[in-house]
Amino acid sequence: MSRAYWIITISITFGLKGYCRHLKTMPEQSVDIKDLSLDALRQWLEERGYKPCHAGQIFKWIWQRQVDDFEFMTDVGKQLRAGLQSHFHIGRLERVRLARSADGSCKYLFRLMDGNFIESVLIPERGRMTLCISSQVGCAQGCRFCLTGRGGFVRNLTRGEILAQVRDIRRELPDPDQRLNIVLMGMGEPLANYRQVVSAIETLTDASYGLSVSGRRVTLSTAGVAPQIVPLGQETAISLAVSLNAVENATGSDLMPINRRYTLERLLAACRSFPLKPRSSITFEYILIKGLNDSPDQARRLARLLHPIPAKINLIPFNPFEGCDFQRPNQGAVTAFQDQLHAKHYTTIVRYSKGQDIGAACGQLRVRQIRQGITG
Repeated sequence: MSRAYWIITISITFGLKGYCRHLKTMPEQSVDIKDLSLDALRQWLEERGYKPCHAGQIFKWIWQRQVDDFEFMTDVGKQLRAGLQSHFHIGRLERVRLARSADGSCKYLFRLMDGNFIESVLIPERGRMTLCISSQVGCAQGCRFCLTGRGGFVRNLTRGEILAQVRDIRRELPDPDQRLNIVLMGMGEPLANYRQVVSAIETLTDASYGLSVSGRRVTLSTAGVAPQIVPLGQETAISLAVSLNAVENATGSDLMPINRRYTLERLLAACRSFPLKPRSSITFEYILIKGLNDSPDQARRLARLLHPIPAKINLIPFNPFEGCDFQRPNQGAVTAFQDQLHAKHYTTIVRYSKGQDIGAACGQLRVRQIRQGITG
């Protein structure tokens, strides 16, 4: 039976009353079971004398059937359900705000258990939906064109908090079985939270027990944490996107402090070693900033830099925000830059920011929430 069937059935059968009972019986110091990988749950079961094979059943109930109470797991023994209930809970993110854009984009602001905020954005695109999720609270990278970094780094998200964004938002879709493209491109640098992110990807792409999102539909975007790029390709089967916003190290270091540690040369060497499947490529994201990195000559230099990496290029005209002096280039400059890359036979797409009327650029909703001091 489909995931939608189970979500609807459980909601009708148990409803709000059942979920409230679950909250009342939740142990005060319990662990969110979503923070456990499948192997970790198997180990927990085995150490307590239960059959490790029950881990798969439990995972299916959590990730595929979307239950929030162990009592609903009807094919799990009563004794085991009681044991799970005494040690764990199945948490949901607290949705503080949902902003809907005229272009169909939806921006979610979630409050975590410790009171911190994260954002996720659901973007409709030509018959499909893309969900952009966060991997950290804040960001330590300090990129000058990004609002999130201005608030500094707070902490890494757990694997459960990363996955909960997909689980909770998918539940709200008219068709919970609708295919989603998942992009780790929200708040934070995913490769700076490597172990939690890779663990989350494992469950995200697990067709047997997890969220069953094809690896072809999952993309991780990095600001350039070069040492983790090749291991990511070795441990996962997802796509890679790299934020590359300059063609020389001076400009790169000015825009993105991480470039001072991992230069363009080192970053591109890692990209050349990233294990790619046949006919696949790395996506390079290039934010166009007026008068800084948007000239035709810089486009030609970008093409030379990327050769011979199998690459496609997303050009993103800068999305202005309060307190930043950078400006968006005019359409003529964007087109001229794109034309130079087309001339070098690169697939080059101009990506305009969605949800500008709701402040959907990364970090805007969180900053607004913190400034307003809304904590209750």
